[in-house]
Amino acid sequence: MSDRAVSPASSGAQPPLEASNDLRPARVPMLSASLRAIGALTLREVATRYGRNPGGFAWAVLEPAAGIAFLCLVFQAGFRAPPLGTSFALFYATGILPFFAFLMTSTAVAQALNRARPLMAYPRISVIDVLLSAGGLAALVQLAVGTLILAGILAWDPAAARIAPGPMALAYLMALSLGFGIGTLLALPLTFHPLWQVIWSVLTRPLIIVSGVILLQERLPDPWRGWLEWNPLVHVTGAARRAAYPGYAADYLDPVYVFALAGGTGAFGLLMLIGFHRVALEA
Repeated sequence: MSDRAVSPASSGAQPPLEASNDLRPARVPMLSASLRAIGALTLREVATRYGRNPGGFAWAVLEPAAGIAFLCLVFQAGFRAPPLGTSFALFYATGILPFFAFLMTSTAVAQALNRARPLMAYPRISVIDVLLSAGGLAALVQLAVGTLILAGILAWDPAAARIAPGPMALAYLMALSLGFGIGTLLALPLTFHPLWQVIWSVLTRPLIIVSGVILLQERLPDPWRGWLEWNPLVHVTGAARRAAYPGYAADYLDPVYVFALAGGTGAFGLLMLIGFHRVALEA
């Protein structure tokens, strides 16, 4: 037998560097499969939420619009002007619309695993796919609803001022991020037992009162004003009001606090879901 070393080419073996390179494209099919799963879940959610229900997308617009109209009728009867500006519709819209964006997004994400429970048996459907599809659809719907209602108010109410797109985009980004974070945190307990959905519904009812939607934050006396500023939704409302009223400073506004809280709750909720979602789905 010859003592010559056998080269990798003659033996059919591949160099280690080439072998490691061959593994890199495997990430692309995984990403593509995840995107397809998110798309399929989103289409299923659209058909379930808006295709089978009477009224479909119209209810998503009518619910906040009815809330704005109700507040306008109540407060116009007792006050000559809103706390900011002269348009009651614009003042309450800048409070209700970001609040609904948070509420609808958090609810959709929190209920995502329960709604997709039959599909979680498929190995290609992951927890992240389910959360992203539910949260992404809710965010798109709320952005469309907010755009339609605000455009309608600006078109029909001569007292309404213009809206700065930058601050309003910040308000919605804060509201949607917070909704996704809180929804992710609630997804595991809501999957374990439906009673948590009832508890969450009860807890969210007074939020509209303590989130600066009806009352202006600066008009509140101390110590209530300082306590309520721990509520991240107060900062969301302040950003939306600053977008509609150029002279409104909203000195208490702290986007870093809101994004940190959204990221912290989302990360903790995701870690809990990754570890225990199978147990919750089988409970």
